[in-house]
Amino acid sequence: MSPAPLLQFEQVTFGYPRSGGFPRNGGLPHAEGLPHAGGFTQDNGSSRSRDLPHAGGLPTASPAVLQDFDLPVGQGTVTAILGPNGAGKTTLLHLALGWLKPQRGRILLEQRPLGDYARRELGQWMALVPQSEHVPFEYSLLEFTLLGRAPHLAPLAMPTAEDERIALDALRQVGMDGLRWRSMPYLSGGERQLVLVARALAQQPRLLLLDEPTSHLDLGNKRGLIRLLHDLAERGVTVVFTTHEPEIAAALATHLVLMRDGQVLRTGPLEEVFTSPGLSELYR
Repeated sequence: MSPAPLLQFEQVTFGYPRSGGFPRNGGLPHAEGLPHAGGFTQDNGSSRSRDLPHAGGLPTASPAVLQDFDLPVGQGTVTAILGPNGAGKTTLLHLALGWLKPQRGRILLEQRPLGDYARRELGQWMALVPQSEHVPFEYSLLEFTLLGRAPHLAPLAMPTAEDERIALDALRQVGMDGLRWRSMPYLSGGERQLVLVARALAQQPRLLLLDEPTSHLDLGNKRGLIRLLHDLAERGVTVVFTTHEPEIAAALATHLVLMRDGQVLRTGPLEEVFTSPGLSELYR
């Protein structure tokens, strides 16, 4: 008998409201204890994931982004969500984080409904590397990376020497420790992407979510990130990333999901799904 998935989407349907609805933070809501543009918010560990507006069914004026979506993610796997722009890949990650709530279906983390987790607990469980993020303050790279330690701190507590060591090690893993005192606004797009990865590593997540993680990287840094994610998987971290680049999925993933228009076309081990017929169906 195969083990239960670490993360499970079961018959999930989600569509954005036509108007009103979600709080704005770069266009997206966020859950406390998880990363967002201004850093982290904290709670006392007893509150549950923010209840975002939803109804029993989809608003009639809003088409579904995901429709009856099923996806199991196994412990220790590297799962690539491959699909064209507008396929629903980013929405899938925000649902997994608890930032968005499905209108139908459920999402399980270690066989527990996602809504049963406290916000700080989710922040200790998983981390997100977004495609991009507005940073409104002139954090140094070290200060920004230290934001990843927030879910592990008591409310209003300051980072300790151990937190700083973890943040410096995260910067070292992405090759940015030599620039630790540089200000975030003065980074290139690729450097900023690497620091977003470092902040996620500083969270020490068991589940790492990445949204188009190679989109701003040159060839050398793409290779370095692929090596790093392979190393994390070997250490037991479960990795889920979105991409529209088939070559990145082939180089990194153990499992592949082909996704278009909110639907899974094919899913399974990379060698079974990464085929000419499958890619032709995806990009026809």
